[in-house]
Amino acid sequence: MMGRRDLRSVEAGSLHVSSSTIVPQQEGQEVPDQLQAKRFDHSVAKRAALRARYVYCIIFLLTNLKAWFFRDYGQKVLSQFNYVKACGVDGEDCCHTLGVLRVSLGCFIFFIVMLFTTVKTRKLYQARSGWHSGWWWSKLVILIVSMTAPFFLPSNHIQVYGELARVGAGVFLVLQLVSVIEFISWWNNYWMPDEGKNQSCSFGLFMSTIVYIASACGILAMYFLYGHRLECALNIFFITWTAVLLTILMSISLHSKVNRGLLSSGIMASYLVFLCWSAIRSEPTSEKCNNRNQSHGNSDWTTILSFLIAIGAIVMATFSTGIDSKAFQFRKEKIEEEDDSIPYDYGFFHLVFALGAMYFAMLFTSWNLNSSATKWSIDVGWASTWVKILNEWFAATIYIWKLIFPVVRQPKVSMDEGVGATVVQIVQQGETAVVVVA
Repeated sequence: MMGRRDLRSVEAGSLHVSSSTIVPQQEGQEVPDQLQAKRFDHSVAKRAALRARYVYCIIFLLTNLKAWFFRDYGQKVLSQFNYVKACGVDGEDCCHTLGVLRVSLGCFIFFIVMLFTTVKTRKLYQARSGWHSGWWWSKLVILIVSMTAPFFLPSNHIQVYGELARVGAGVFLVLQLVSVIEFISWWNNYWMPDEGKNQSCSFGLFMSTIVYIASACGILAMYFLYGHRLECALNIFFITWTAVLLTILMSISLHSKVNRGLLSSGIMASYLVFLCWSAIRSEPTSEKCNNRNQSHGNSDWTTILSFLIAIGAIVMATFSTGIDSKAFQFRKEKIEEEDDSIPYDYGFFHLVFALGAMYFAMLFTSWNLNSSATKWSIDVGWASTWVKILNEWFAATIYIWKLIFPVVRQPKVSMDEGVGATVVQIVQQGETAVVVVA
């Protein structure tokens, strides 16, 4: 009896083992197909997420054009809608500055909704990732509601949003500045010579020469165009201080302890020159030191072309900052991206577009909520001029600090490493001591 039971148990065990060995072989044949299917789904989802960026960009562009239309021509249309009490008599409170703020608020609401519904999305298979990349008809309904609701709000509520938009626009400028500085650092590292790859520094040196020559020519051109009179003392100060900042950048970059090269500082110098030029161009056209052509009024083709280029610049600045979430990851550990990881941070992307909605409101109103801007103009006025000048000085300060921070931090790190080496040496010798650091 015992022998039969043992035999049965052995047979059962052998049967169990044989069945267990067969199943993995069958599963092993199915696993590659499943992996390929998942990989295919991930690639499709990733392409959909990348295409979605351009759809949101088009939405943002259309809201910019709508804000311009309500500012310059809204009164002709809204005068027919007398039943909207919030717009006042003849639609006065829904056009000009208040019209821009209402459109901006609608755009802000839409992207804030997208922010809260996609924040902290990490994987492509998550439902929120599919929401970000699809469901466009549902988003169209949300967009229509978001763009319509602000036109039923009282004007005092819109004025409060305008004050908040100033803060949001300032935050947007800071984010844009960080993105620009990170791009300059990447560009400089890309063209730095690599001994392992036998790369030459000739192209980097050539580019450094070009950007510095362009910056110097820009300074001279601004002196000629905007600082040719003694009455233009403010413009002369702006240009001269920009030239001083360029000299400081070059000197720090060439210092032996910094040794960062001229390419990154040269690109930053050209960016500062551009900001200075843009600030001076934002001065009111009534100023004697502003040489913009006024003979044909504000509707000539050069003004219209400049207006369209400015709108394109707003959209591109928002788009490029929104997809550059890695520039704001201050932890420098390299993390390998998996196949199912999202290609960019959805939450940060929508946050930048929400702040961009506040930013274009300030540009269309010239940062002045109490007066209406002229037709076919963007970011013109003394408030706009000073915002750009302060942005230039802040950019130079941040970049200079980024250059000198490693040098300032280096002595402390060296001292800590020296103390650590001393302690290790004492421990290895088997001695007991007290290390006092003055």
